[in-house]
Amino acid sequence: MSVEDGGVPGLGRPRQARWTLMLLLSTAMYGAHAPLLALCHVDGRVPFRPSSAVLLTELTKLLLCAFSLLVGRQAWPRGAPPWRQAAPFALPALLYGANNNLVIYLQRYMDPSTYQVLSNLKIGSTALFYCLCLRRRLSARQGLALLLLMAAGACYAAGGLQDPGSTLPGPPPAAKAGPMPGPMPLHITPLGLLLLILYCLISGLSSVYTELLMKRQRLPLALQNLFLYTFGVLLNLGLYAGGGPGPGLLEGFSGWAALVVLSQALNGLLMSAVMKHGSSITRLFVVSCSLVVNAVLSAALLRLQLPAAFFLAALLIGLAVHLYYGSH
Repeated sequence: MSVEDGGVPGLGRPRQARWTLMLLLSTAMYGAHAPLLALCHVDGRVPFRPSSAVLLTELTKLLLCAFSLLVGRQAWPRGAPPWRQAAPFALPALLYGANNNLVIYLQRYMDPSTYQVLSNLKIGSTALFYCLCLRRRLSARQGLALLLLMAAGACYAAGGLQDPGSTLPGPPPAAKAGPMPGPMPLHITPLGLLLLILYCLISGLSSVYTELLMKRQRLPLALQNLFLYTFGVLLNLGLYAGGGPGPGLLEGFSGWAALVVLSQALNGLLMSAVMKHGSSITRLFVVSCSLVVNAVLSAALLRLQLPAAFFLAALLIGLAVHLYYGSH
């Protein structure tokens, strides 16, 4: 299994086992995000500002990277000045920040179920940028696997289309933040469609650009993360400050909310390792496989009933994994 296929060449069995464990942990953390957020709700609403949770997550990642560098006692690499090595990470931080805000604005122009179905187009945009920017070629089987992955995500989200007002796992946190007075009709506006296409393009570009940057720079991963998350903290600090009056930074936080922040921070660090040693395509499979974890945890913790579409989606994901990683 080569680097672009999600594996790391030349690894012995112990290190390959650790790589597999890392992917499984990341999948579990992705899948646990929505159920953990639901456990944070008070009277059906998120009691804290979403922007404060994002800011604290970025700050936690930054502190963990700084601690890793201090404990590792790694000397600063020779060569270009620090600012020249750090400056390229401003772009992915900006792209990630733009998409985090786009997700919120998208809710104004479409219902959450439609967003969940159409947002799977980011799998196609990531594959497109992966081929164009990294000059990789996907075989017919790999292309079919990614199409199945898109179909699985759409199928999973479509399981809630018959009852858009349900609490089926899937809608983004912003869509769950307020009270749900009744079923929301399926709808999307032309502007919403344009914003969704922009969201998918930015998602694919930010993922592939981060992978390209991390692999081209011969720097320790912790140092690269330090650059990336420094820009992330500055950007989200500006967004938090510009958000107007509202709850304080830690107001409304509970133990569950702290667990959400910590798990998201750890998962961000795991994903950066995937981007450096694996690929953007690997990340797509991790996110897609997390749908299974999401549904199982939602059924166990929130007592939600799994729709029949979930089992079809799980089957499609399994087939996609077999096609993509079994083609070598």
